[in-house]
Amino acid sequence: MYKAVNSKRPVNLDLSTIHFPLPALTSITHRVTGVILFVGLIFAFWALDKSLSSPAGFDAVSDALAHNFLAKLIAWGLLSALAFHFVAGIKHLLMDVDIGVTLEGGIKKAQATVVVSVLLIILAGVWVW
Repeated sequence: MYKAVNSKRPVNLDLSTIHFPLPALTSITHRVTGVILFVGLIFAFWALDKSLSSPAGFDAVSDALAHNFLAKLIAWGLLSALAFHFVAGIKHLLMDVDIGVTLEGGIKKAQATVVVSVLLIILAGVWVW
């Protein structure tokens, strides 16, 4: 058996000192929003099931989304995650077809992803609230 690396380089274990570039942050956020959407499907499917079960269930879900702050916050959070995940997914699809794979292109697409996502999140907030 042999050692793969024999290096005396310093090891930085303090993650708060690492500064990621914007494309890396948008890629990480894309993964995080995917997890949020996966977990959020529990709430969405519960609300769908309850609203389709009976007219009273529909009224209960509709009333909760109209008057309950927590329900509105969850709905807005899911819509926000969906908006960012969708826009970042389009960015990744463009990269898959070799559009903007340069460093400059990656930064511009990451900036566009953030701007478009913020606009969609604001629109979702206006719609929910």
